[in-house]
Amino acid sequence: METKVGRETTTCCSKISLIIPIFVFFLLASSPIRAARSSENDDPHAKNQTFRPEQELQKLKTIRERLRKINKPALKTIQSPDGDIIDCVLLRHQPAFDHPRLKGKKQLVPPERPNGHNPKASMAAEDFQMWRMSGETCPEGTIPIRRTTEQDMLRANSVASFGKKPAKLVRRDTTTSDGHEHAVGYVTGDEYYGAKASINVWAPNVTNQNEFSLSQMWVISGSFGDDLNTIEAGWQVSPELYGDYYPRFFTYWTSDAYQATGCYNLLCSGFVQTNNRIAIGAAISPTSSYGVGQFDISLLIWKDPKHGNWWLEFESGILVGYWPSFLFTHLSDHASMVQFGGEVVNSSPEGSHTSTEMGSGHFAGEGFGKASYFRNLQVVDWDNNLIPLPNLKVLADHPECYNIQGGINAVWGSYFYYGGPGRNVKCP
Repeated sequence: METKVGRETTTCCSKISLIIPIFVFFLLASSPIRAARSSENDDPHAKNQTFRPEQELQKLKTIRERLRKINKPALKTIQSPDGDIIDCVLLRHQPAFDHPRLKGKKQLVPPERPNGHNPKASMAAEDFQMWRMSGETCPEGTIPIRRTTEQDMLRANSVASFGKKPAKLVRRDTTTSDGHEHAVGYVTGDEYYGAKASINVWAPNVTNQNEFSLSQMWVISGSFGDDLNTIEAGWQVSPELYGDYYPRFFTYWTSDAYQATGCYNLLCSGFVQTNNRIAIGAAISPTSSYGVGQFDISLLIWKDPKHGNWWLEFESGILVGYWPSFLFTHLSDHASMVQFGGEVVNSSPEGSHTSTEMGSGHFAGEGFGKASYFRNLQVVDWDNNLIPLPNLKVLADHPECYNIQGGINAVWGSYFYYGGPGRNVKCP
């Protein structure tokens, strides 16, 4: 599917993003800052450490127990060209149904769409991931799940923290950033029941395993304390989580500020996937190229008025699945903020700035085909109407490193360009 934008051609699919206002900002890190696992040659202290086979065996046992919970029996297995293994798992056997409140529950009927949204599902729109390149699909009644490996878990800081974000609060009225830097658009001050955006997809350079670069949408409620609720979706490059540098479609949720609840993708009980053609956590292809073809994905998150669950739709009409309303406290009712944008980790915030890129790696002022963008930003109101984004505000933590410029026109509605290269002469 192609959408003409001026003289440029934008190949569309779907996408998502997020950040927070000046008076109170909660750091929504899409991946933890962690010290890289070092070998004996890298770590001067390693040679002085005693090898404890009992501890290593116990860790391996813990990892394998966790993998048995995450990786469900497959009816079919598909090898992706990027190295991923995609398992086709019976829908009712997916990790979500390990939750005691979902055990024995049946799949929900399709939800009521927001007014003003006219979905026209295209099968071609689902072919945006590498694992689909062979033409293989998962059978009806199953869902594709990216298989988690021992190597994936060993890259994490701990088995317990694998697949989770750090429980760390940062307020905008302090100078602390914990190395997380953002360029975002946001709305607040009303009740929101969903959000929609088309998100430009790139493959930004990420300089090391401790860092990440993402573009996503956040639907938020709570006091920005321990009761923070968020629903998130978009794309991310996270070598620690996935073991490579491909941009990947991801989701996240938490109901307690990332402390005990929530996870990425399908790595815990929570998000219920209903689609057999989209693999959450799988690599996206194609991506945008500087000065040439542009590719974006459109994502819609909204609260079903009948059952109260939060649904995720890809492109126009392709239901991915839903977050059950009982997962949340504040979001069981509505959101108080919606954010869109980019985030990176600068793993040495006190030293030289990272060269990890945000978006395309180019500043907002370069415009279409060069800077990354979000377009057609909308929210869902109390009466289930999809409406233009009111009073979009934009904010960049460090505009000399990554910046943002908002606008509105008849073709893109509310939009913004954002991103940057990180380290440069003005961002040493």
